[in-house]
Amino acid sequence: MQAERHLEILRAEGGHIAAIPADALDAPVPTLPDWTVERVVRHLGKIHQWVAATLTTDPSGPPVDTSTLAGIPAGPACLPAYRQALDATLRAFDEVGTTASAPSFTGETVDTAWWARRQAHEVAIHRIDAHDAIHARGGPAPAPLAVDGAADGIDEWARVFLAVRFAQRFGDLPPALEGRTIHIHGTDDPAPPDGAEWLLTFDQGRVEVVATHAKGDVALRGPAQDLLLALWRRRPLESLDVIGARSVADDLLDAARF
Repeated sequence: MQAERHLEILRAEGGHIAAIPADALDAPVPTLPDWTVERVVRHLGKIHQWVAATLTTDPSGPPVDTSTLAGIPAGPACLPAYRQALDATLRAFDEVGTTASAPSFTGETVDTAWWARRQAHEVAIHRIDAHDAIHARGGPAPAPLAVDGAADGIDEWARVFLAVRFAQRFGDLPPALEGRTIHIHGTDDPAPPDGAEWLLTFDQGRVEVVATHAKGDVALRGPAQDLLLALWRRRPLESLDVIGARSVADDLLDAARF
């Protein structure tokens, strides 16, 4: 997916967050214990502030000190503050483009398109969190995620979080996954332009991710949105078609705590 499309998704999903009604801020998020809608808004706003600063930071220098950021105020004031943080981040992308170098939380120097992708998916998942909370209070069901964005979010989940971030934080993947394979298969029709199939192969505590159609010990099948939300532990495994060794899928999701 091109960075311009990531920024479109960021702009749209961020707009949904900024438009949350103030009287919903105290609603609890069903899938995140101890989180409310307000915490979602303030969390995203602080991340936007951090990313806006990171985009203009010398990648060879120290990382941005988050204690120097303004932060997002509590209560209804968090909503306009969130909008300001979102707009500042979008302006930063406009200023530096998507091909400049920037530091990342993986420890690698990346191009700024990496951050456009990360911001788009961060906000999309948390928008579902906020709208799930509103829905649980009797409001409308969350609007669907864009199919191409959801499929790209699965790819990022696998290649950045499962393949890289897990090892950085926790070391080897659980022994129960050793030697196993998992096929993730999006069923949207039409399929997104970049496809929606992956094979995860677990070997020596790591995972190889290949975008391909192949048989695994277990297959997880469903629309890209359902797959993404299940992988990020926002929906139960029962929301998917699970074909094969269900225990392998359970082990994957039990490990997927980033």
